[in-house]
Amino acid sequence: MEYLSFDPSSKSLTLKKQAALPEPAANEIRIKVVYSGICGTDLHILEGSFPCKKDGFLTLGHEFVGTVDKLGSEVTGFKVGQRVAVDPNSGCNKCGHCHSANYHFCELGGINNTIGIYRNGGWATHAIVPETQVYSIPDEIKMYEAVLSEPLSCLAHGWDKLNPVNVGSRVLVIGAGIIGLLWACLLHLHGLRKTVTISEPQQKRRELVSTLGLDYQVKSPDEVKEEFDLAVDCSGSAPAMERAVSLLNHGGRLCVFGVANPNAKLTIEPFQVYKKELTIVGVNINPYTFPKGLALLQSMSAKYLDYGKLGIKVFSLSQYKQALDALKTGEISKAVFKL
Repeated sequence: MEYLSFDPSSKSLTLKKQAALPEPAANEIRIKVVYSGICGTDLHILEGSFPCKKDGFLTLGHEFVGTVDKLGSEVTGFKVGQRVAVDPNSGCNKCGHCHSANYHFCELGGINNTIGIYRNGGWATHAIVPETQVYSIPDEIKMYEAVLSEPLSCLAHGWDKLNPVNVGSRVLVIGAGIIGLLWACLLHLHGLRKTVTISEPQQKRRELVSTLGLDYQVKSPDEVKEEFDLAVDCSGSAPAMERAVSLLNHGGRLCVFGVANPNAKLTIEPFQVYKKELTIVGVNINPYTFPKGLALLQSMSAKYLDYGKLGIKVFSLSQYKQALDALKTGEISKAVFKL
């Protein structure tokens, strides 16, 4: 077994090998990982600005797909060799939040127990996952597309919270990283056309948007002057969100989708919130929307999920340093490990 070991205390990442494979418990599945993505949250973890497991070593990677390699004795819903995707999030199923269908607020679950953040994840040739967090990949979906199922499931949760977003709504997408690009594609899928503007400070990323063929306006932040009905922040930048609030029309909404630094502050004029009846909507991971993420894969795969157009590059696990550097410099929008 080959895996990337992260030491939270030193923020160091090391490629390691071990002869023995981990054994699944009775209700678990061992997955032979085929593709595993690097998320922006992973970059925050590596730099120490996002909480993760503090004691001992951790294998990161909460976006991964593969094939069933071994079944626990109580697993009945899957078979060896089956293609599967992993929902990294779960709840305790006992607390009030879980019983209110809000397991993403669960103190023992949600982002406090995520596979690849608090439990060993998919930056490895093999991973152990509870059966309840494993989903079959539809036959028509390619494995390299399926690795996007977790971020798309988070977008599905965001869409549920924002819907309706009517055709003709003026929408600002802040940031043209992979999440901003996927949001742009999702808006296009739902029929929005020339009323969408994408704000991005990096020239390389602005050029990347044009390859998607969405016919959206792409501008640097200082060029964005018009008013919007909805702003979706995919950057995690507090200054960008502050400016977006000032650009919202009466009744406008700001969706905080990007993960900001926990210490970042946002300054808002309450009078403007009152006067314009503004709404701020937070979106936290993917409670019960993983099947919707898989459905989005089926709807988007042929037209929107081309790696070349999205700026996604594939690396081997041993190329992790190159992958991380390419992400940090903005050379690519997303890196995916092929195991």
